Amino acid sequence: MPLAVREIKISESASREMERNLWNDRYVAARLSTNGATSAVSVRYRGGHTRSYPKKSYEVVRKNQAFHYNAEYDDPSMIRNALSFAFFPMIGVPAPRTKHVLLTVNGESKGVYLEIEGVEKLFFSRRKIGASSLFYAINNRADFGLISSESDRPKRSLLAGYEYRFGRQAEKARLTTFIKGLNRLQGKSAEAFIRSRLDVDNYLRWLAGAVLTGNYDGFEQNYAIYRSSKTGKLRMIPWDYEGTWGRNCYGRIVESDLVKVEGYNVLTNKLLGFPSIRRQYRSILQQALNGPFTEKRLLPVAEKMMEKIAPYIKNDGTRRWRYQDFIGEPFVIRNYIRERREIVKERMNGL
Repeated sequence: MPLAVREIKISESASREMERNLWNDRYVAARLSTNGATSAVSVRYRGGHTRSYPKKSYEVVRKNQAFHYNAEYDDPSMIRNALSFAFFPMIGVPAPRTKHVLLTVNGESKGVYLEIEGVEKLFFSRRKIGASSLFYAINNRADFGLISSESDRPKRSLLAGYEYRFGRQAEKARLTTFIKGLNRLQGKSAEAFIRSRLDVDNYLRWLAGAVLTGNYDGFEQNYAIYRSSKTGKLRMIPWDYEGTWGRNCYGRIVESDLVKVEGYNVLTNKLLGFPSIRRQYRSILQQALNGPFTEKRLLPVAEKMMEKIAPYIKNDGTRRWRYQDFIGEPFVIRNYIRERREIVKERMNGL
């Protein structure tokens, strides 16, 4: 089945505006054609260090729904985000839907891109999930701590690492109160406080997903946190998983033990200090090792994704990596899964 085509048309003046504001998040007006229908949209460049790359990524907003078009320039497989977001639902954590597409901008072919569903109000309504608030963790100050890792001083705002997306203004105070409480309370009162405000099972499953896929940047940023309108508790959604499955976010192959089995952030450290929660986390890891996190389950998913885009990658001159690198990626991913399983098995005993 051929890849879907997405066509973006931006006026000359709007294109110049985008270039002038490369490092800002300002949108310009554009038109998007998809499946034969054309609609008015807003578009901007997206990403961190990737904005300086020759092949850039875009965010497109259509009828209050955002779609991210990722060049995946650093990933020779082009599937690490997609494979990660396919894996998370296997362990019970909602994740964005993805699709590989062909992107053109003003008639110029940009090659293969990964279309990623934005985490917004429609994300929750599609899944029949009630959400009272939503925050994006956009930098490493979203570590649930009181002290800035950059200055070793108290943070001016405990929400400095977050982008507030929706919810009543009181939701900001709720999240601030949660961060203060988990840091200041100790012992049983701390555990009771956290359990009353955090969906611990969801958090531990999200943690297991980041640990198993090896996302070093996924603990102190690159996640979404929302408050369930049904339970009133905070829950996690993964975001930006390009640096996974044996490579980092710059595309370099890394050791399979790069990420600690305990992960990294203040909330996780606090949670794993409670014996009952450590046992719960160990059980979740074991369930993943027994089922979803296996070569048998994951490699067919990875190979199917790669087979679909292979003919297009072969002829895509916009890529950083050679086609030979692309076709070797299933071996890199398989080797990572194999090694990571053994590492996690061994280190689970110390939890």
